[in-house]
Amino acid sequence: MSEQAQPVFSIEKLYVKDLSIEVPNAPQIFLERETPQISVELNTSANKVDEGIYNVAVNVTVKAVHGEKTVFLVEVAQCGVFQIRNFPEADVQPVTMIGCANILFPYAREAVSDAISRAGFQPILLAPVNFEALYQARMEQQQAAGKDVVIQ
Repeated sequence: MSEQAQPVFSIEKLYVKDLSIEVPNAPQIFLERETPQISVELNTSANKVDEGIYNVAVNVTVKAVHGEKTVFLVEVAQCGVFQIRNFPEADVQPVTMIGCANILFPYAREAVSDAISRAGFQPILLAPVNFEALYQARMEQQQAAGKDVVIQ
């Protein structure tokens, strides 16, 4: 194969696009002694920025509630700009949604934990995520709905 035909994958930039934390019921919420209910939402997305350049985002939302009160709400959009060239078109989406997401997740996990700690709570360590299984499930849902998943 010629040099130009070799697949190229590189990390161009990793960055936090959005980070927010809310503690709407402070300081009274710090007097609560019961463990709050924690919910985690995770979403990945990718879009083509330029020829062979993709922006991938892992969005994480962590919400803690105690009864009717929100203890805290953390939202993180961890992103990366990746160079992905000379891959078959069918492989670009799995590379972005699985490979790039696996690179970004530890950074998002750290940002969530750090934000929660800085808000005065015990840090929450998010469990590892199987992005391949999430991707497969998403593809099956899209196929069942009769839609194609396309990177924008």
